[in-house]
Amino acid sequence: MASPSAENRLYELHAELCKTLSSPVRLRLLNRLRDGENTVSELVSATGLRQANLSQHLTVLRQRGIVAVRKEGVNAHYRVANVKIIKACDLIREVLIEQLTEAQELAKRASRGEQR
Repeated sequence: MASPSAENRLYELHAELCKTLSSPVRLRLLNRLRDGENTVSELVSATGLRQANLSQHLTVLRQRGIVAVRKEGVNAHYRVANVKIIKACDLIREVLIEQLTEAQELAKRASRGEQR
């Protein structure tokens, strides 16, 4: 069992990671990178973001160890550093879809005057 201070530090790191992933733009970037490397220009084309804005988001993701970069000449190739991040995002997305589906079902029942 981890010491209380180690456990508290783990909670802090978890919260920091969640803050990093709280940006819809960063989630879109991760989704784009799920199938492999992309250059900055490919990411600009895929997202429609300005390069400066995209670079800021990539820097945050890189600093947190969520993406890794490989330089090749003048190109920077970004990839997801650990596939478990994608799995975690997929699980959260599944929960959200289930919650939305349930809310839609409740709204339908309510509009028909049904009770649960």
